[in-house]
Amino acid sequence: MLEALGERLSAIFQRLGSRGRLTESDVNDVAREVRVALLEADVNLAVAKEFVNAVKEKAVGADVLASLTPAQSVIKIVHDELVALMGGAEARLQFADAPPTVFMLVGLQGSGKTTHAGKVALRLKEQGRRSLLVAADVYRPAAIAQLQTLGKQIDLPVFTGASKDPVAIAKGGVEEARRLGVPIVIIDTAGRLQIDEPLMAELEKIKAATAPTEILFVADAMTGQEATTVAKGFDARLGITGVILTKMDGDARGGAALSIYRVTGAPIKFVGVGEKLSALETFYPDRLASRILGMGDVLTLIEKTQNLYSLEQAKELESKFRKNEFTLDDFLAQLRQVRKMGSMTDILKMIPGMSKALPKEFEIPEKDVNRIEAIICSMTRLERRRPDVLNASRRRRIAGGSGTQVSDVNRLVKQFEQSRKMMKQLGAGKRPRMPSLS
Repeated sequence: MLEALGERLSAIFQRLGSRGRLTESDVNDVAREVRVALLEADVNLAVAKEFVNAVKEKAVGADVLASLTPAQSVIKIVHDELVALMGGAEARLQFADAPPTVFMLVGLQGSGKTTHAGKVALRLKEQGRRSLLVAADVYRPAAIAQLQTLGKQIDLPVFTGASKDPVAIAKGGVEEARRLGVPIVIIDTAGRLQIDEPLMAELEKIKAATAPTEILFVADAMTGQEATTVAKGFDARLGITGVILTKMDGDARGGAALSIYRVTGAPIKFVGVGEKLSALETFYPDRLASRILGMGDVLTLIEKTQNLYSLEQAKELESKFRKNEFTLDDFLAQLRQVRKMGSMTDILKMIPGMSKALPKEFEIPEKDVNRIEAIICSMTRLERRRPDVLNASRRRRIAGGSGTQVSDVNRLVKQFEQSRKMMKQLGAGKRPRMPSLS
């Protein structure tokens, strides 16, 4: 997502870096290219113009034109303007002073409202906040059944009501939450293929009946500028308070992420980054801006890691490194944990500088990771603990059992031993020699 924009901007800044000083003409050229890059990323035309004008105004200042590092100065300006364009800071969910807090999810059909009702409910549950899911979409076939299935998966109640009237169902859901003492209500509303009067009138009635604390517009990032137009329509009638962008892990050009706040004034609160119910991330404008400009995203990487490892696990792992007791069993366990964080390629690109250092088409194929796992799983317990016992006949047996070549087994063992030596040196406070990847 937004990869093409990042590549275009990097190329522009690279050319700037070769110049000792910037002239106003240089800034105009850069501004023109940045505008084209934004439009190609499907950013709203008016938003792109406003963004470029703001960058130009700051970039022609005396400090930048006289700077010894003009490219860095312009990159900082573009970074700051990108952050401002997307809302400036993290926008958190608001909760009512007196429960229940009501979150009303709205959007077009197919945007992912039902799935993201479950995702938001799971996220709140992990924070210790219990929710009641309300199935107010009575039109789409299987919408109610889908929400009930999601409720079972995350062990949360789903209210369907006896009525076929969405307004009555929504109102009844709030009353049921009050009766059960559940502090949060999440209403999954109906959508249409496009905005129409009956849909808006119904949503306005649900809003009036339930007095939601937040009206969250769920937008499909892959619809590009159309998502911005639709958001504007919903905002005009309902007054949306926040946005959830779905399918941000897809091939979307990402223009909606850069346009929707400026057009509606409603901040993006969450982004959907996968099909799993846990694949929902808080939206941080500064982190996305850094990733677009190839600066990495260390904070998100740390948070992903903290979700997988407890302090005790980290200390135990450190102790094994220091004592040189790290085995292939441990390596396999770490590999499986890291895979939970997402694709290996995406994780590497969160490290500052890596997105520029990696080749354009760089990808760690899932089959390579699967091959490593198959090789280790084909070993005996003794072989995993003590790779030094792996003679030629054992290696042939492992290769046969894992459907790989003996050379694959040899390469894995060699890399593991080199990595273990490096970890031991780090534990001893020495400067390690980096292992060869060949």
